[in-house]
Amino acid sequence: MVVSDELFAPVGRGVELCYQTFGDPDGDPLLLVMGLGGPMTWWDHDLCVLLARRGFYVVRYDNRDTGRSSRIRARVGRTAVARAFVGAPVRPPYTLADLADDACGLLDHLGLASAHVAGISMGGMIVQTMAIAQPARVRSLTSIMSTTGRRTVGWQHPALLPALIAPGRPGLEGYAATSERMWRLIGSPGYPTTAADTRSRAEETYARGVSASGVLRQMLAILTQPDRSQRLHGLRMPALVVHGLADKMVHVSGGRATAAAIPGAELLLIDGMGHDTPAALFDTFVGAIRRTADRAAVTA
Repeated sequence: MVVSDELFAPVGRGVELCYQTFGDPDGDPLLLVMGLGGPMTWWDHDLCVLLARRGFYVVRYDNRDTGRSSRIRARVGRTAVARAFVGAPVRPPYTLADLADDACGLLDHLGLASAHVAGISMGGMIVQTMAIAQPARVRSLTSIMSTTGRRTVGWQHPALLPALIAPGRPGLEGYAATSERMWRLIGSPGYPTTAADTRSRAEETYARGVSASGVLRQMLAILTQPDRSQRLHGLRMPALVVHGLADKMVHVSGGRATAAAIPGAELLLIDGMGHDTPAALFDTFVGAIRRTADRAAVTA
């Protein structure tokens, strides 16, 4: 299995993305897009290897304001996030469309005219936006634990907002404690993560670089996103929507609405799954993504 070092790609507008590849460059390109505050390593190494073994050339990357990618110089206060949460008008430093442009810029850097794309949570919103804006670049679409942008679906449990915007304690120990609390709130009750695994991921994430202000900027991009429902109706590439029935971060109504909006989309609902990707479900994810990509090959 060929796994690249972490590399860097300029994608325009002064943004540089850190990325990594798995597998044969002649395989089916698969771009993996992570969610709010999550570095590319939240796409688990073993999951990426499994995908590569199923014939994909896997590309994972840090979104701007995450991990080792560029930080954006713009201040966002928690008051602005709270106002956006209740629907008040707020201008974000950047939008989901900008994040989708970053992803397309990475494809350009890699010399890929198109790719299969899969996104988790905010990443699902980004890949939906890519597919709407530049459908020729998206061979197949997988949207995981995400939503359409319509405020009446895919809502967060109200108890999560204080935890999302609360300032964390400084340093590794503070970050690890905050991370442990959050994953207890939003993780999969049917597939619990051990404290040791949560700690290990927190340490890895912290070592690669964390940005509380970056999380707020990404959150504002999410809270100010448009309703994509009508434009999703126009998509024609094969699509898969995966959602956990126990998701508190993005209610399962968001997944159902996404699948209903995209013609021919497959909806895969998983009992006991929350807002994470448990190792016990890796084979399920890989099989479903491969199945969706194969649909693209049939219709090409």
